[in-house]
Amino acid sequence: MLLAVSTIRVFLLAENRLLREALARILSKKNDIRVVGSAPFSPQVVDDIVGAAPDVLLFDCMPFTLCELGVIPELRRVIPELKVVMIGMECDREMFLRAVREGAVGYVLKDASALEVAAAVRSVVVEEAVCPPALCLTLFEYFAQQSRSLPNYQIKQQLGLTRREQQLVQMIGRGLTNKEIAQELNVAEQTIKNHVHRMLRKVGANDRLAVVELCRNQGWVS
Repeated sequence: MLLAVSTIRVFLLAENRLLREALARILSKKNDIRVVGSAPFSPQVVDDIVGAAPDVLLFDCMPFTLCELGVIPELRRVIPELKVVMIGMECDREMFLRAVREGAVGYVLKDASALEVAAAVRSVVVEEAVCPPALCLTLFEYFAQQSRSLPNYQIKQQLGLTRREQQLVQMIGRGLTNKEIAQELNVAEQTIKNHVHRMLRKVGANDRLAVVELCRNQGWVS
C-alpha cells in the first residue's frame, strides 16, 4: 500500500529494547507517522539511519549522548533536513544544551503521553522546536549569556557595525576585493562600496584594511 505524501518517517534510536518497542507501538497507531527503523547504539547506526531516510530521529539520550559520539552532526551532514528529538528521564540542562548545539530541535520526557510524543514529531517537521517549559527558560538564559561574549556582539556594541558590515570585515580579512565580495554575495559592487564607506565612517578608519586590523587587534577577527 502506498503511503500518503504527508506521512512522517521516524527512526527510533535507543539502547533499551522495551523503550524502542513501546515507542514503536505508540507511533504506529498514528495514521500520519511511520516507524521506518529502530536500533540500539552501535558503530553502524549512522549507516542504518541514513538507509532508512527518516524525517525525524527520536533518540534516547541515556545512557549515552549522541553529542559525545558525534552522531548528530554526521547525520545532519548526510541528511540536512533531518529533525532530531531527544527523549530524557528528566530536564537535564547540560545534556539538553549540548544536544541543541549539535542540532537537536526537540526534547520530550520519558513519561510523556502518546499524544505528546506524536505532537513533538509533528511539530519538528514543520520547523517548530519542542521542549519542556523549564528547558525553554534554560535556552533563553544560555543564549543571553552567550550573546554577550560573542565577537559579533562586541563588534556591534563597540563599533556599531551591522551584521552585513561584520561579514564584510571577515571577507576583507580574507583578502577579497570589493568586486569579489559582490560576486560572492550576489550583489552589485556599488552596494559593497556603500557598505564599506559607511563602515569606515563609523570606526573613523582611513581604509578598509584599517577596520580589519582594528577588529583583529581586539581578537574579533582571526
